[in-house]
Order: sequence, then structure tokens, then C-alpha cells
Amino acid sequence: MTKGKGGRGRVTSKLRRDDEVIVLSGRSRGRRGKILRVLPDGRLLVEGVNIVKRHKRADPARNQTGGIVEQEAPIDVSNVGLFNVDTGRAGRVGFDITGEQKQRVFRSKGQSSPVASQEKQ
Repeated sequence: MTKGKGGRGRVTSKLRRDDEVIVLSGRSRGRRGKILRVLPDGRLLVEGVNIVKRHKRADPARNQTGGIVEQEAPIDVSNVGLFNVDTGRAGRVGFDITGEQKQRVFRSKGQSSPVASQEKQ
């Protein structure tokens, strides 16, 4: 287990790239977006969430102009929840194992409804 700056090491997540999530806390609370990237230290890059401004220096060798660029910054996985289309809210996610298949499901009000995303077939 490698420990980085955050101190948590490698974190396994029930969230995957291209899942739609909703931010539960922080300055971007209530915003929805698609996961662009899952980082190994337990953080996510979410489309349109946690936008920061970076000052980029021009690089004539690469033909890049300088200026102030807006980009997504990582957000901790604990501050987002998987968006449930049926309820319109964030839902907790668990796993159901049937035979050889392991499937992600929403755990809400005693019911288990499958997560509607790009699951492996």
C-alpha cells in the first residue's frame, strides 16, 4: 500500500469513470457531473465541478499560449454520491453477487435496484 500526500494510500471505490455523481458538500454542493477520472488516492475529477483557475505560462516550443485557464480540480470521493435517476438524489451503492457476477446496486429503502451505467456485459 503506497501512501501519498493524503495519507490514505490506495482506496477502492464503488464509483467508476463515466458515472454521474452529485456533490454532497463543499462549494460545488448540489452540482451534477460525469466522472472524468478516478485517482488512486481516493479523489475524482468530475466534469464541471470544483473549477479552479490556473495561471499557465506560454510555451513557444509547443505552440501554446499563456493565460488564465479554468480547469477541474480533484474532489474527494467522500464528498460525492452516485446519482440515482429513479429518486433524483444521491444513493448509497453496494454489491450483489449472483453466481459468478458481481453487480453494483443502489441500497435505498430496503430495495436493491441495479446501477444504470455502462456495466461490463
